[in-house]
Amino acid sequence: MFINWQIVFAVGLGGALGSILRYFAVYYQVKIYPIDFPLGILIVNLIGSFLIGFFYLYFTSFIVSDNLKYLLITGFLGGLTTFSTFSLDSYLLLNSSLTFAILNICLNLFGSILAVFIGIKLAQIFIK
Repeated sequence: MFINWQIVFAVGLGGALGSILRYFAVYYQVKIYPIDFPLGILIVNLIGSFLIGFFYLYFTSFIVSDNLKYLLITGFLGGLTTFSTFSLDSYLLLNSSLTFAILNICLNLFGSILAVFIGIKLAQIFIK
């Protein structure tokens, strides 16, 4: 199996930049508008989901290098958001299978929340 190290580097670089931008967005949101709601995360998720939709169509309509695709979509937007790939997958499923789209949405949302709950409960057992 061949690993394209340029793509691996592009994903890593994009992920680092996206994660840093997410950190600053959340940090400054809390400083500027302190509320007990994760507004910064909501903002980056909405912007990132918009951008992944835009870039998805753009990249399928024009010739763009794989390095740039992976840098922006998998790396930068994956690091920026906690939601963009899930949102794109759900959208694509809505166009092909409503059943799988609903299943994907429900399993990701409720499954992730359940996984957090289980993780917390398990950690509480180990901490005692």
